[in-house]
Amino acid sequence: MQGRAIHITGIVQGVGFRPFVYGLALRHDLKGWVRNTSEGVDIRVDGSMESLDLFLAALRQEAPPLAFIDSLTATDCQPNEFAVFEIRHSEAVQGASQPISPDIAICDDCLRELHDPSDRRYRYPFINCTNCGPRFTIIKDIPYDRPFTTMTDFPMCDDCAAEYANPADRRFHAQPVACPECGPQVW
Repeated sequence: MQGRAIHITGIVQGVGFRPFVYGLALRHDLKGWVRNTSEGVDIRVDGSMESLDLFLAALRQEAPPLAFIDSLTATDCQPNEFAVFEIRHSEAVQGASQPISPDIAICDDCLRELHDPSDRRYRYPFINCTNCGPRFTIIKDIPYDRPFTTMTDFPMCDDCAAEYANPADRRFHAQPVACPECGPQVW
């Protein structure tokens, strides 16, 4: 068992990066955590040397299409014998800066939902997921988490919270997730 500490900078917040890392860690049977910071993304993982090397290569080669990695540093360290892999709460670093993703045009999946009369987001103008929607226009501070965006005034309903918490959902950890029940309205 080996440990590795990884720090990534670039456009790695608001682009589905933490859910990507989460899925990648599960795929490679790694334990540990990922979190946003005001300086980028930090990852701490434990696993076999082979799994750690494959994970590191996949971070670079399979990053979400909206992500842009400026730098990736990995340091071997003592394993902590984590029981699971988790997305941890973000950490603010005083005086740090972090590039933010621009707003992204609606994706094909959200467009289908928008026009599907049986979908709960039918004709909802603020539809979004980890692949599209507002980023730059809603952020008030870094790290990029809902409490630091204009969405903080719109608590998620149970359905949106379930999507946000589901690793298999494309809205997993999508900060601006909302619907007509809980999100902004147009009159």
